[in-house]
Amino acid sequence: MSEIAPDVFSNKDKVQLLLLDCDGVLTDGGVTWSEDGIEQKTFNIRDGLGIKLWQQAGFRVGIVTGRSSHIVRWRSDELGIDFVRQGIGDKVKAVSELLALCHLGWDSVAYVGDDLPDLPVIQRAGFGVAVADACQEVQEASDFTT
Repeated sequence: MSEIAPDVFSNKDKVQLLLLDCDGVLTDGGVTWSEDGIEQKTFNIRDGLGIKLWQQAGFRVGIVTGRSSHIVRWRSDELGIDFVRQGIGDKVKAVSELLALCHLGWDSVAYVGDDLPDLPVIQRAGFGVAVADACQEVQEASDFTT
C-alpha cells in the first residue's frame, strides 16, 4: 500500500455530498447483454456497504453517469441513493444543478470517477477521487487514487 500524503484529506471536513460515476466506479466497467437484449452490469457489494455507512453518518450521495440503465436505477433505489442523474453529457452542469439544489458549493463535494467525462468534475470538486484503474488524466487531476 502506498503512503498517503498528510495533506491529502485537508478538505475532508468540508465534504457533505458524495457523487459517483457509475460504470467503472460502482461497476467493473463491463456491460453485457442477455439474449433478450437486456443490459447487465456487475456491482461490487462492498461499494454498497460504503455508501450505506456514508448515509448513516448523515451525508447524501448521488450518481452522475453518462449512460442510462434501468439497472442503475434499481441499484440506487436499493441503496437509497439521494440523487441519480443518468444519460448526462455535461457532468459539470448536472453537478452544478445538484449543488444548487442542496445549497452547497463545489468545495463541499467529493467526486469519484474513472474516465475523461469525469475529468472536469474532478478538477472542480473539493475532493476528487480516481479509482485505481482510472485513465492517467483523471488520476493526475485527483486528490486521491484508490
